[in-house]
Amino acid sequence: MFFDSIIRFSIRNKLIIGLLMLGLVGWGTYALLRLPIDAVPDITTNQVVVLTQSPALAAQEMEQYITTPIELSLANVQGVIEIRSVSRLGLSVITVVFEDDMDILRARQLVDEQIRQATQDIPAEFGVPYLAPITTGLGEIYQYTLVPQPGYETRYDLTELRTMQDWIVKRQLAGIPGVVEVSSFGGHVKQYEVSIDPERLRASGVTIAEVFDAVQHNNGNTGGSYLEKSSQAYFIRGEGTVKSLDDIGNIVVKTTNSVPLLVRNVAEVTFGSAVRYGAMTRDGQGEAVGAVVLMLKGADAERTIKLVKERVARIQQSLPEGVRVEPFIDRTKLIGKSIRTVRNNLLEGGLIVVFVLVLLLGNWRAGLIVASVIPLAMLFTFGMMNAFGVSANLMSLGGLAIGLGMMVDGSVVILENIFRHMENRAEENVSMARLASEAAREVARPIVFASSII
Repeated sequence: MFFDSIIRFSIRNKLIIGLLMLGLVGWGTYALLRLPIDAVPDITTNQVVVLTQSPALAAQEMEQYITTPIELSLANVQGVIEIRSVSRLGLSVITVVFEDDMDILRARQLVDEQIRQATQDIPAEFGVPYLAPITTGLGEIYQYTLVPQPGYETRYDLTELRTMQDWIVKRQLAGIPGVVEVSSFGGHVKQYEVSIDPERLRASGVTIAEVFDAVQHNNGNTGGSYLEKSSQAYFIRGEGTVKSLDDIGNIVVKTTNSVPLLVRNVAEVTFGSAVRYGAMTRDGQGEAVGAVVLMLKGADAERTIKLVKERVARIQQSLPEGVRVEPFIDRTKLIGKSIRTVRNNLLEGGLIVVFVLVLLLGNWRAGLIVASVIPLAMLFTFGMMNAFGVSANLMSLGGLAIGLGMMVDGSVVILENIFRHMENRAEENVSMARLASEAAREVARPIVFASSII
């Protein structure tokens, strides 16, 4: 009865059906332009990762002092499916998997609240737990290296390239919609090092702790009050932030008989680098400096990469002469090839279906009518994909092709039954609308039932 009502309404109200079809075309086209595009679907579970770094602790101590207290605090979080952890030398990784319908921001808030409580049971010198970025294994969408151009290889060493990456490139890549993190790799992280000479330290009668406290407390600015003169106010500030190696060397450790003992009297102040746990190489030609751009989970990969490439082009203008940003992994190529393959298959398949329908039905009008189901069904699918947040990828568009085949099959059956009624009742004085209505009602229920099973 339900299908009969739909068929009668469609035949009697052709104008309304035409307007609805135009609305479907507009809605589907709008959804297609806004549809997130990626190469493959992201099937990663809904998870929050908690990281803690403590280089001084072994794996067993990381498990005892950090991983276990955090896991116990997370046991009461609602909506959790499982909690798994890995404790290694200096690193604790805890993965909290939530139910699929849990909002990721809500999940991170719940985990962060429990981490704050667990921090009370963790000694401060062992490190502070923090949440990993909202990304997945498929979030590495763009990777690049900073490469000196020919003739500038000796001018820029690994320390200077890493400094450019951390203070120029990385900071300008921040704030791009869809980018959640830019992780730097390779090179040497620049540091100011105070290398204490034990002999001079012993001869001066001071300890390492005194030198440490002196350097720590003499690197900062101090705010005071202000002086009023006429109608103006002059603010008083003490500027003590170190800005060079000489500033560190001139810090006073202690004073004996009005003679100051400076840091440079007991130590050598030089530029150094942080301890490295790995390196990055390029094309087998030695070490390099680079980074990976991580995409926010659920973001549009194609749009995000486009914005990243536009920003990189602007960053290139601010880099020193002789240094270029050269990408070596760009998800755009994979996305383009995947979408191009699906698009060509759909177009070629659609043309073949139209040709076969026209050939077998023996009527070009009937063939085009049946073939019109293909673009309309595609537009409806695009609209529903956009409404439910499903990206256009190799899997979803492949399933779309299968669904289009079933839709065409149903249209062919209805049209063939209409032709059969036209031949059998050619001598009867029956209107075309009534004949089409009766023919469609005969096969509507079996077609819907068969399509539902498939």
